[in-house]
Amino acid sequence: MGTTSAPETEGAVETRGIEPVPDNERQGRVRELFPTWVAANISVLLLTMGASLVVNNGLNFWQVLLVAAVAAAVAFGMVGVLSVSGKWGGAPGAMLSRAAFGVRGNYFPGAILWVARFGWETINAVTGAYAVLTVLNLLFGIKSNNVLVVVTLLAFVAVTYLVSGLGRKALNVCNKYSTYLFGLFSIMVLVYLIATMDWDAVFAKKAGTTAMVIAGIGTIAAGGISWVPTGPDFARYLPHSASGKKIVGTTVSGAALVLLPMVLMGGVMAVSSPKLAGQNTDPMSFLGSILPTWLAVPYLVTALVGMVLINSLSMYSAGFTAQTMGVKLPRALAVSINAIISLVGGLFMMLVAKDFIGQFIAFLTLLAVSFSAWIGVYGIDMARRRKLAVRYDADSLMDTGRTSRYWYVGGFCWQAMTAWSVALAAGLCFTKVQWFTGPLATTWIGENGLGWAATILIAAVVFAALPTPKETAPAAAGSRSAEEREPVEVG
Repeated sequence: MGTTSAPETEGAVETRGIEPVPDNERQGRVRELFPTWVAANISVLLLTMGASLVVNNGLNFWQVLLVAAVAAAVAFGMVGVLSVSGKWGGAPGAMLSRAAFGVRGNYFPGAILWVARFGWETINAVTGAYAVLTVLNLLFGIKSNNVLVVVTLLAFVAVTYLVSGLGRKALNVCNKYSTYLFGLFSIMVLVYLIATMDWDAVFAKKAGTTAMVIAGIGTIAAGGISWVPTGPDFARYLPHSASGKKIVGTTVSGAALVLLPMVLMGGVMAVSSPKLAGQNTDPMSFLGSILPTWLAVPYLVTALVGMVLINSLSMYSAGFTAQTMGVKLPRALAVSINAIISLVGGLFMMLVAKDFIGQFIAFLTLLAVSFSAWIGVYGIDMARRRKLAVRYDADSLMDTGRTSRYWYVGGFCWQAMTAWSVALAAGLCFTKVQWFTGPLATTWIGENGLGWAATILIAAVVFAALPTPKETAPAAAGSRSAEEREPVEVG
């Protein structure tokens, strides 16, 4: 099966789907990743999570700073490292995953990643709708009601769908300018907090326990971990010569630029307003009581743009996952499935459910575990391919039949499937959320919220210990590989 495709159009809408990007279209720059990962973290929920570190975990200022820094480095360090496979193969992460799990085996982790995307997009949609409702209340005194909830949620999801459907070029432009705007207003908020906060009270707070620091790192890192399978999607237009080290550095620095100050701001705000971390139904309205209207409104509006972009980035990648799962639709139309599910799930959370923050933390915990099993297997597969002359074969990635070199045994790489299954089961055993407690949740790993780390380690160790998978069919003579034949070092 050939992989030759028509060049991507130069218009606003991206036409390329899951097929690997040809070498002649690899004209991206590593620096383009910086605003992408800045935009991926523009969420006011980080303020609430930072406040939770102070109120629920009992951490002080310096511990909150440590938690945010370590979480950003660990989570987005993994995003950056696995993004390198995108420039190796020129394909989305969900597509490259076929090489690790087999063309049929990939359906199983792919299905879980796809379902997790639904949840993440629903959370973001609800947060965005609450931001709109807060702005309406601050400016015009309009109180929330069921009709307004439906209208605002529908508007948010519709805008997200439109932006994500445009594709990579439109997202790059939006990310660039939203970074400037949000950065400006974030600086204004920081200046305001510096001038008005009771810093004696902030620094007088006693330190929390080491266990709560470790647990806090896991909570904050969970959001970043959810982006790991997405990383290759945004690196696939980079040329083979792009520096792997620069990809990792740009990814981490872009994420940390937003994540650190927002988590820290949330922790500082919690000193003067402890109810910030306990705002169970509406995670946005607290800004109206902490910040003056002239600052709260523009800050929320720019944050709202950021949340649209976060969901657009997620839906953009979800379209690839849907196509990889066999959905016979163009990427832009495949995105509509996620948009509809986000709308339905959002309506449930806003009109029926009562504990938004509790559900959000529970979701993050399960999200981290479900993605971590994939990360462990994919990471070992990448490490093995690093020394290969042909790291990914484009024809075989697109070929879901027996002629694919990633057919393995019946379409399954049993070593990868075994490692993934064992790690996922073990990770759930260490997990405790509102409505589920695993049998190992009371162990040191479970109590410290390290189920996600254990899941990655177990998946990696089991996969590495099993016999190295053998690709069952070499690339056909004359077929175009996903990269040049010469070895390409990560660095």
